[in-house]
Amino acid sequence: MKQPLVTYILGAFFGLYVLFLYGPMFVIFLLSFQGPTGGMTFPLQGLSLHWFKELWAQNVSGDVAGSFQRSIALGLLVMVITVGVSVAAGFGFRRAFPGARVLFYVAVISLIMPGFLISFGLGLILQLLGIDAQWFTSALGAQLTWTLPFGLLIMFAVLARFDRSVEEAAQDLGASRSQTLRHVTLPLLAPGIVGVALFGFTLSYDEIPRTTLVVGNSNTLPMEVLAMTNTLTTPSLYAIGTITTLVSLACILFALVSIIRMQRRTKLKKA
Repeated sequence: MKQPLVTYILGAFFGLYVLFLYGPMFVIFLLSFQGPTGGMTFPLQGLSLHWFKELWAQNVSGDVAGSFQRSIALGLLVMVITVGVSVAAGFGFRRAFPGARVLFYVAVISLIMPGFLISFGLGLILQLLGIDAQWFTSALGAQLTWTLPFGLLIMFAVLARFDRSVEEAAQDLGASRSQTLRHVTLPLLAPGIVGVALFGFTLSYDEIPRTTLVVGNSNTLPMEVLAMTNTLTTPSLYAIGTITTLVSLACILFALVSIIRMQRRTKLKKA
């Protein structure tokens, strides 16, 4: 059947949107595989892994390997804390209690605060208390002000659609509260919990504004890349972007595979 003109217009608009969204990323991917004589722009001067080797050989100005390890470690810490607090808070808010609405708004209000101001305020508090800023303490706390609200919102949305009659049925069959939690509630909520973990890690891994003034003397990878943009003028900078993007994509794929496997196990148990 002949498609109306509006279909082609909307298709072209969507194509431009995809190009705008992923075009810069694709350009960085291509330029990161420049040959040894390649520069920061097109045309490509051969294809090789030279700039990746240069990056890990520490022939560039900056501690790329160390900052990468710190970002991974910090992201995992933030992920674990975000999941634990978000799941506990989600269960806590299932029952109405005085001040619940106020507490909810207090918990998520940091989302509308500029990240740099949060970092600045936390830095001032540490200075007044005479505490040195460190990536595994103060930066961890600053990033939690960003990840916890997202985790809470996800868990609230998941629990709002959760059918509590399933728990009641398990308890009617003789299951205790702890058994119901372990064998019924948590398996059903597992996809949402994986989503909270994914958000926690990726938001921490890419975070700059809230980390700027409280990271201490050891940069995370985004901070290191930001510092290197003024001094590094080789495709090694693009190689860092490629590695960072691949790590994020690996986390997303891992989360999707985990969710699919959990859904299949749930279906098998029901069958």
